[in-house]
Amino acid sequence: MAEATNIYPIYDRMMTRTDKESLLGQRGVMIWFTGLSGSGKSTVALGVERELHKRGILCRILDGDNIRSGINRNLGFSAEERTENIRRIAEVGKLFVDTGIVTLAAFISPTNEARALAAGIIGEADFKEVYVSTPLEVCEQRDVKGLYARARRGEIKDFTGISAPFEVPSSPALELDTSRLSLEESVRRVVELIVNNK
Repeated sequence: MAEATNIYPIYDRMMTRTDKESLLGQRGVMIWFTGLSGSGKSTVALGVERELHKRGILCRILDGDNIRSGINRNLGFSAEERTENIRRIAEVGKLFVDTGIVTLAAFISPTNEARALAAGIIGEADFKEVYVSTPLEVCEQRDVKGLYARARRGEIKDFTGISAPFEVPSSPALELDTSRLSLEESVRRVVELIVNNK
């Protein structure tokens, strides 16, 4: 796709990230939850959101199903469309982070390449990867949507963990196995990661 020649960004005239963070009294950061469907990404993110709210920290959740029903509803699940899904999420996430908002992204994002793309857009210093490492068999037991059963019957193609691979992050900022950790402990560890982000 050719770049438009009639675009004139005004970034240099906008108030800065420092201005926004000073106004809010907090630092923007992206907490990127990755893991299998049913691993607990969204559940932990919701708990973190509530805990941050209690502490007076402004936060925004970007969740896979919510994004797919809105800004990315025109995308399917081909490799190219999955990459575009992550690219768009990262671009939106960067806007929140640059406004000083703690942003919690809960996406399967199954490949190292996809997560590296997101980190590159958002900025490595602002990107904290949290690997929700709950085992596949536990994720399947929790599957209220019946997606794993459908994938095993061949009704859903390229389903991560069944017919499509999940690449384990090599060096996440934090790893949580929600089959071993309570929700409270998982939330505590993520909040600690956020408040210690200087």
